[in-house]
Formats: sequence, structure tokens, C-alpha cells
Amino acid sequence: MGHHILPGNPPVELILRRSPRARRISLRVSRLDGRVTLTLPRGVREGEALDFARTKESWLRAQLATQPDSISVSEGVCLPVEGQPRLIQRGLGKRIVLDAQSITLPGPPEHMPARLQAWLKTLARERLAQASDRHAQALGRPYARLSLRDTRSRWGSCTSAGGLMYSWRLVMAPPVVLDYVAAHEVAHLAEMNHSPAFWAVVARLCPGYHAPRQWLRQHGTDLHRYRFDG
Repeated sequence: MGHHILPGNPPVELILRRSPRARRISLRVSRLDGRVTLTLPRGVREGEALDFARTKESWLRAQLATQPDSISVSEGVCLPVEGQPRLIQRGLGKRIVLDAQSITLPGPPEHMPARLQAWLKTLARERLAQASDRHAQALGRPYARLSLRDTRSRWGSCTSAGGLMYSWRLVMAPPVVLDYVAAHEVAHLAEMNHSPAFWAVVARLCPGYHAPRQWLRQHGTDLHRYRFDG
């Protein structure tokens, strides 16, 4: 039926579904992937259902915070970086070191989640800027600015003023996936829609984009399993 974003930190995407068999408005949080479904019985206005969801926001966020498949980032956990699982371990020195199989960082364990999140955001900005610059140059249309957020509802967006926004969690996905999302959003600089002309631009910027697009559909929610709140 549609989607609605419940504002907050983080924003929560509501999937609106109308059911002729439903007797009352209901909210359901999937234990599998954390998707939130707002079901409307016949005759109930969308605004009334959204008001109901807002009254249940505290309960809803509590449910999302206790998803059984969430992973608290800490020493000994495998965290994907650029599509490869890396074992988080403590080490000496002053900086975070990434190699093929591990992420090593100094300092007390309680500081690990915040440090890793900040490091991932820095890496994400670097990778997304590189990809966006490359695609914008190929398209011949510059973008105005680049910002990062932690959104569950979308991996990126492009404003009519040329502002690009991305989820920093894309840096945990394989590089081809990050590149596809950058191509998708840069393509909106030329086509602010999802018309055949838009997808033609995406195909030109990112040949074979169907595979990384499918990866996001199948595995994207897994990137939200990792929690950095300690």
C-alpha cells in the first residue's frame, strides 16, 4: 500500500498494508529483518493509523532495540568492512589497523564501538566521495555536497539542489554495492525520477548494476544488525 517514515533517531520506516480481514489497526515488528508493518482495516483512514503508530512509538523503538539478531560490536566480533568479515581485536599503537582478516585497535574495550563507528564513517565518506566524484565526472554534472546518515529506509538520496546523502553503513557492503548506490544517486542529477531514462543513465555509469542492486535487497538489512552503542 505504501511507506511512511516515523521521524526520530534513527527514523523508522513503516510499511503500510491494508487488510480487509483485519479488525483493528496493528503494528508488527518482524523478528527476521526488523521490518515494521502497520496494518489498516477496511475503512480506516491512513492518518488515523499513523496517529496510532505515533502513540506506540516508545514500544516500537523498544522492540527494534531488542531485535534478537542484532550484534553489539565488541572485541571478538566479526564486522564486515568492504564486504569482508574482519575480526575485531585489541592491539597496541595509536591507530586502527585494517588487514584482510581483522581490525585491530588500541584502547579500552568500552571505547571500541564508538571508535569503530567513527572510523567506519570516515572510511565511508572517503569511498563514497571517490565514487560520487567519478560518476559525476562521467555524467558531466557536479553535485553540491555529500552527507552521511544512518537511515534504515534508504541507502541514498539526491535533492533537487544536487545534495547527495548516503548511509555510512554502505562501507560494510562489497565495494561494487557502494559503487552502485553512488551511481544511482548521481544519476538523479540528470533524471530526478525512476524512469527508463534514469535507469539508462545508471546502466551507463554502472554496467551490470542489477547484481549489486539484488545484493542490497537480499543482504542490506544485515548491515543494520551491527550496533555501535556499546
